[in-house]
Amino acid sequence: MACESQHFLNEHNINPNVKVMEYAVRGPLLIRACEIEKELEQGIEKPFTEVIKANIGDGHAMGQIPITFVRQILALVTYPPLFDNPIFPEDAKERARVILSGCRGGSIGSYTEACGIEIIRKHVAQYIERRDGISSNWQNIVLTSGASDGIKKILKLFICKENGKKTGVMIPIPQYPFYSATLDEFNMYQIRYYLDESKGWGLNIDELQRSIDEARRLCHPRVLVVINPGNPTGQVLTKENIEAIIKFAYKERLFLLADEVYQDNVYAENSKFHSFKKIMTEMGEPYNKMELASFMSCSKGYMGECGLRGGYTEVINMCPKVKAMYFKANTAMLCPSVLGQACLDTIVNPPGEGELSYEKFIREKEDVLNSLKFRAKMVVDAFNSFEGFSCNEVQGALYAFPQFKLPLKAIEAAKEVNQHPDVFYAFQLLENAGVCVVPGSGFGQQPGTFHFRTTILPQVDKLKIMLDKFEAFHKEFINKYK
Repeated sequence: MACESQHFLNEHNINPNVKVMEYAVRGPLLIRACEIEKELEQGIEKPFTEVIKANIGDGHAMGQIPITFVRQILALVTYPPLFDNPIFPEDAKERARVILSGCRGGSIGSYTEACGIEIIRKHVAQYIERRDGISSNWQNIVLTSGASDGIKKILKLFICKENGKKTGVMIPIPQYPFYSATLDEFNMYQIRYYLDESKGWGLNIDELQRSIDEARRLCHPRVLVVINPGNPTGQVLTKENIEAIIKFAYKERLFLLADEVYQDNVYAENSKFHSFKKIMTEMGEPYNKMELASFMSCSKGYMGECGLRGGYTEVINMCPKVKAMYFKANTAMLCPSVLGQACLDTIVNPPGEGELSYEKFIREKEDVLNSLKFRAKMVVDAFNSFEGFSCNEVQGALYAFPQFKLPLKAIEAAKEVNQHPDVFYAFQLLENAGVCVVPGSGFGQQPGTFHFRTTILPQVDKLKIMLDKFEAFHKEFINKYK
């Protein structure tokens, strides 16, 4: 009560949407993991010597080596006197000059246009054209401070009740908690459609229909979100599945949001990334006239430059009047991170064959992706060997989402401490083995099932240690509660 009398802003008059939103990836488990790290620094004894944070897709935090070409250009644009240094190859210098020529005053420290530097937007369009084999208009490209920033800017356009009903946004379950948190923040309705774990986390059209039919009495469905490759599930959609999704969205008059930030991360032999834009275009009318926003980021792929916050949004077939207001809304934030824009340029405009940096760039890129492919199989094989575990193939992205069975005694123990069973398991794993994962309940899961998400990002030696610790903990946990 004293607190409320001292503060004009308190828990009773704060924005109620902020109170209800949750973001599991950086939730209580990570807070406790950071506390444990401090305890270890203070010399407090634990049954482990370090905390392995497998909770978030942060490549460099897990030991991934930055791509040389990316960092060379970032160094050059940040500190131009380095242009005189012969250690930097000429192709990197030329790209850095082009980026700086698009900056006011020739400095990366200046504001850019609200939608980003024009030449980088043109490079993004050229990248999309090379990827899809179809044209891309640079004026449909908006550079963003990471994909999350771009997704929120699109979703904001839909904050509008119709006939007293909230906007409904269809999101996959399991989902990346950013979506549920954002929808809570924007006071939108989550239309949850379940992915089919028994079919490699496939997307079933009948399930899409069930979820939208049930939601109509509670909201006005307007948006369909698809994450491909999947997070946290690691599946890669087939061309046929994408075609069926597009037909469903057309029938139900839904704006498509394609979260494609893991498009470089495809490991399964029979899997291939297909962009929604490419498939929509190839399907012809009326599907090639559908509204779509797609997203890409510097944070994932082989780059792992999470902290630089670079990304892009491509919008196609958006109503011109809406597009004008979308661009207007972007001006309120002045511009996205210019360092992030420069980083993005290195991804969409990499060295070409015959250029000085090409061979080293390709070698480093392939080394990262081949290692991730190896680790994806390593994680799946390990979890499938544990008692009561089942884990689908990680076809792409950076995560595994295994299901595990819990003894009744463990479920009862979780109830006694007022925790969801998978949260209880994850906390016990952290406290006893020093491994931090995210409980499946933070992503959504079929009732009665238990999962967790772990990244495949720890380097091979560290990943082996993590999996060995995990196996030893799991055996002890099962024996304790059997």
